[in-house]
Amino acid sequence: MASHGKKYLEARNKVDSDKLYEPLEALKLLKEISYANFDETVEVHLRTSLDSRQADQQIRDVVVMPNGLGKQVNVLVFAQGDAAEVAREAGADYVADSNELVEKIQGGWTEFDVAIATPDMMGTVGRLGRILGPRGLMPNPKAGTVTQPDNIANAINEAKAGRIEFRLDKTANIHVPIGKISFSEEALHENLVAFILAVRQARPAAASGGFIRRVTVASSMSPGIKIDPYAASLTI
Repeated sequence: MASHGKKYLEARNKVDSDKLYEPLEALKLLKEISYANFDETVEVHLRTSLDSRQADQQIRDVVVMPNGLGKQVNVLVFAQGDAAEVAREAGADYVADSNELVEKIQGGWTEFDVAIATPDMMGTVGRLGRILGPRGLMPNPKAGTVTQPDNIANAINEAKAGRIEFRLDKTANIHVPIGKISFSEEALHENLVAFILAVRQARPAAASGGFIRRVTVASSMSPGIKIDPYAASLTI
């Protein structure tokens, strides 16, 4: 196993690994121990008590981060005719209304962050499943990325504003970005609260007790800081 560098070890020494920090305290500390020379992404890693093998214990939903994610979000829209024009006018970065772009994706091109589709294009999108699926780019009604033509502009705007999909992985964890280390701790906290509330609202009926077991925040290069998942500021 590769050893950590001096700066990482110095940062880790400032974190009490046995402590459950209050959310704002944790985010303030995270900013203090950041040492990278780029604007790191701040991530939340949430551990649940769910059994990811059970169909009735899945979580898959979306959340709009109130302060965005601090990054440019490139949106591709699968649409035809008037819907394609609406997508262009609404700021879509790419519109797949011809075979040219579809074939490009079939060849492995995925230089976009979100894919949105109108229902009539799902036959075409389905053929791209082996490319889009593994990359988390497959349009899905549950995530709001399969939408009617009259809602395309709204879907594009939300995607660019910081709307992200989250889902339970095979190890019963959920991982999401909540912004950049350059954000204020208050802005990061607002995004964190939005995410935690969305997870609670998406709680499966089969979940028992306090199904959120552990919440950790970390930046791209930093050690993790454990947060009290039932802190007052996360239960509003």
